[in-house]
Amino acid sequence: MPTARNDGVALHYERDGNGEPVVFVSEAGLGGWLWGWQHAALAGPFETVVWDLRGTGRSDAPPGPYDLETLAADFEAVLADCGHRSAHVVGAGLGGAVALEAARTTTRVETLALFGTAPRGSDFDLEPLFAPPDDRRALRESLEVALSPEFRTDQPDVLEGIADWRADGDAARAGFEAQVAALEGFDATDWLVEVTQPALVVYGTTDALVPVDAGRDLARRLPRGEFESLEGAGHLAFAERSRDVNDRLLGFFEGA
Repeated sequence: MPTARNDGVALHYERDGNGEPVVFVSEAGLGGWLWGWQHAALAGPFETVVWDLRGTGRSDAPPGPYDLETLAADFEAVLADCGHRSAHVVGAGLGGAVALEAARTTTRVETLALFGTAPRGSDFDLEPLFAPPDDRRALRESLEVALSPEFRTDQPDVLEGIADWRADGDAARAGFEAQVAALEGFDATDWLVEVTQPALVVYGTTDALVPVDAGRDLARRLPRGEFESLEGAGHLAFAERSRDVNDRLLGFFEGA
């Protein structure tokens, strides 16, 4: 796995495919496995880049707290290490906030696709998502707030696979807390008008971690924002409705 560095911190990432780059930014505490449904489907027409946030997986875990500026600088470091000047950016939760910060403060973001992302840190309730990577039962139980009841009932094998991936790649408690701290005091409502890139905001209608109305508010405040909902899906809607999401992302990037 390649490694980028930002101020001495090693950031491990994977890349696949050819074409314009698409960089994925994960939710707090969750490893790069999170985007397994997307990066394989998009690799080919695009080059996909998935990295472990500092504090997660194979990336270094320096003491926290972290801030959005640092995490956005990590994004820049990964993109530069790949040899790209800019990219389409896909973020979930905290990763969406990082993507917004990068879009506002750098010239490296071509488009934004934001899942379960809100314009204020106070809109996020991510604590129920955390589970110790060495506690398989807790990993399974925490998925109850991330995925819809229907998905959990219909896809038991997928849940087992997710638990395996989480045990191997999620953040420990210190890393999770350091990442979530980046949302303290986050309030983009006054500067979202500066984010002029095409932006797609997508929510599952049963998201239990970030209110759907916060996503609608985000899309309204973005000059080129559009909102789409996935009926009955939870916070990780892109996993539950991967086929629909992948088709939408392909069309969104190609039409930008």
